[in-house]
Amino acid sequence: MSEFAQLFTLDPDVLYLNHGSFGACPRVVLEERRRLYEELERQPVLFLDRTLEARLDAARAALGRFVGADPDDLAFVANATSGVNAVARSLTFRPGDEILATDQEYNACRNVLDYVAARSGATVVVAEAPFPLRSADEIVEAIAARASARTRFALFDHVTSQTGLVFPAERIVRALRERGVERIMIDGAHAPGMIPLDIPALGADYYAGNCHKWICAPKGAALLWARNGLRDELVPPAVSHGYNDRRADRGPFRKLFDWQGTLDPTAALCVPAAISFLEGIFPGGAEELMARNRALALEARAILCDALGIEPPAPEEMIGALASVPLPDARAGEYDAARGRDFLQARLYDEARIEVPIMFWPRAPRRVLRVSAQIYNDRAQYEALAAALVARLR
Repeated sequence: MSEFAQLFTLDPDVLYLNHGSFGACPRVVLEERRRLYEELERQPVLFLDRTLEARLDAARAALGRFVGADPDDLAFVANATSGVNAVARSLTFRPGDEILATDQEYNACRNVLDYVAARSGATVVVAEAPFPLRSADEIVEAIAARASARTRFALFDHVTSQTGLVFPAERIVRALRERGVERIMIDGAHAPGMIPLDIPALGADYYAGNCHKWICAPKGAALLWARNGLRDELVPPAVSHGYNDRRADRGPFRKLFDWQGTLDPTAALCVPAAISFLEGIFPGGAEELMARNRALALEARAILCDALGIEPPAPEEMIGALASVPLPDARAGEYDAARGRDFLQARLYDEARIEVPIMFWPRAPRRVLRVSAQIYNDRAQYEALAAALVARLR
């Protein structure tokens, strides 16, 4: 276990290699949230009605500096899926329109596309993003090849959930623009805090990213970015008082997204504390932490590939702090395809106390195992996983 594990409240009896699913919040950030929540409950009206806007502005400013974005173009949402919902459901589609996605799009966000397509008569066109692969060129070419004159909206992952690949986002956007795609969104659920980020430089129109994963903020903190000129067209999942707010000093984007009814805003307000945590671990700040995690993910992948007797399934430049490796196909009776559950994952947890996801990709019985690398992990944990995995595969 890493020397930094004490900074978190994770169960010391569990070998936790799944930061990517839901993140993990450091003690110092949990303490800040507790402080804020107690303050909220002492004087709810003062907190929510009189001071919340200024608090959100300050938190958004800190987040903007971290992701290279103008705070005016950012809104806090509950999670990246909420951000994708806000964009896809705010756009107008007609019969004959096409919505482009990849087969590695996160299931929840793919469901949003299917929903809006079914309501409008549009069609979801799916580009097959290969894995394993030799080059990022294969991803760019696969996505661009499926764009057409009917493509109204395109959505793709910055970092894929199933395979842990860092897509060449800027190149994909450029290729889609060359083919006339006007509205492009990046699902960056994993990217903030995992890789250095300058959202506007990617060239997309919209970006959604979680803060509860690699920024290590509490659950319920995420960002939605829209480039100026498009942001005021967006409507959040819950329309509330901001819809008819007549104040001139705040635009529709700010008024609609900052108040969606009575919610607990403390997760978003903890984002500055989480960023400070990331920046303060190493002298080189968050970028040194990201580089450390990436090196550990590559080391973990090498350990697993050696144990399984396989070659690395993707080039190193496409790895952030997640890495996936293909496993032998699951055998009949060893999985529940309807529920997407592989019994090997349950065995690793029940028998070896290892928390690591095994996902069917591209579909059962084919599967991949995905490891995460965070500051609380170390090499010995991946060696233990490799030994336990090989023993159970035999």
